Amino acid sequence: MFSDLKNKVILVTGASSGIGRYCVRELCVEGAHVVAVGRNAEQLRLLREETACDIIIADLEQQAGLDKVDSELREVDGLINCAGLALLDPLTDMMGADFDRMMAVNARATALVSQLVARRMIQQGRGGSIVNVSSQAALASLHDHLGYSASKAAMDAMTRVMCAELGPFAIRVNSVNPTVTLTPMSKVGWSDPDKAQRMIDRIPLGRFAEPEEVVWPILFLLSKASSMVSGVVLPIDGGFTAG
Repeated sequence: MFSDLKNKVILVTGASSGIGRYCVRELCVEGAHVVAVGRNAEQLRLLREETACDIIIADLEQQAGLDKVDSELREVDGLINCAGLALLDPLTDMMGADFDRMMAVNARATALVSQLVARRMIQQGRGGSIVNVSSQAALASLHDHLGYSASKAAMDAMTRVMCAELGPFAIRVNSVNPTVTLTPMSKVGWSDPDKAQRMIDRIPLGRFAEPEEVVWPILFLLSKASSMVSGVVLPIDGGFTAG
């Protein structure tokens, strides 16, 4: 589908599970050289066996993890910032430590991984593409999502700043903002029919997203098919944020 991604080096964070894992699989099908980053060593090794991707086992919440990625990564053409953490509570019950962790993983790690990738892309001199995996929670109010929403809104703000700063180097930066996506973990989290239906009732298309429906727009934004697209915050939400 995106043949120009063949042989491109794409770094994917949060690759141990969820959307990140699906991105690695699809990129490998397209012939990309994928470097998958995550905390779960067992799952990354299984992914390597399945796809022949390279792996870096690193906790991006910690500076040591960021340093490990910086030391092991070589050239790079694209980045998918998919590492994420959701610790959901109402404002009245939210713990400050949980807020800090979500900002550290969802926002700070996105900024610092983008920094080390951008430095390489600038030095290489051939441009590149960065895609930040945000959330519909950055664009609309959801109960129990205060810290998560704040961290994802920070990602969207960083997308716009990085677009402006990196554009002169032919580096494009965009965000995607999915609704509930039916990865194995999400299927468990949204297994309560009443809870799921309340969310589905707010989605004009009347359903949650399948993983591929999020992965394909990400690959589009990595590819030359989107060569004039930068600074976009793209809802992949079946119309949820249009209401």
